[in-house]
Amino acid sequence: MATLPQNVGVSTEFHYRDQPTNTFLIDWSSRQIAGMDSGLSAMRQAVEIMLQNERFRWQIYDSNFGAELEGLTGEDYSYIVSEFPRRVKDAFSVDNRIVSVDNFVFNDLGSGKMLITFDVRTVFGSITEEVVV
Repeated sequence: MATLPQNVGVSTEFHYRDQPTNTFLIDWSSRQIAGMDSGLSAMRQAVEIMLQNERFRWQIYDSNFGAELEGLTGEDYSYIVSEFPRRVKDAFSVDNRIVSVDNFVFNDLGSGKMLITFDVRTVFGSITEEVVV
């Protein structure tokens, strides 16, 4: 005698279906919710939030969320040029909507600061980001 029910009509076929990634959009000037979206504008906001949050700092975020960019401030130019792309790619590797990160441009601003511009290619389109370290 079987302990589990048999032939009860349960299908073993699984079909993968992408779910929408609806996100509340934040109006940063008024600090209010400005609506919802799941396209490129939502992806732009997600990228900005990942870059603005230091990894391991906030308990509200998973340990895989955020970037480790604070340690680059004040470092040598050649170290930042070699390390920044790796750290940004690592931060974005947990989001399957991000296809690639490339076209890094480094501009020395003086006083130990550097402006870094790069492209983030997502499934919704491309985003150009700027970070000052």
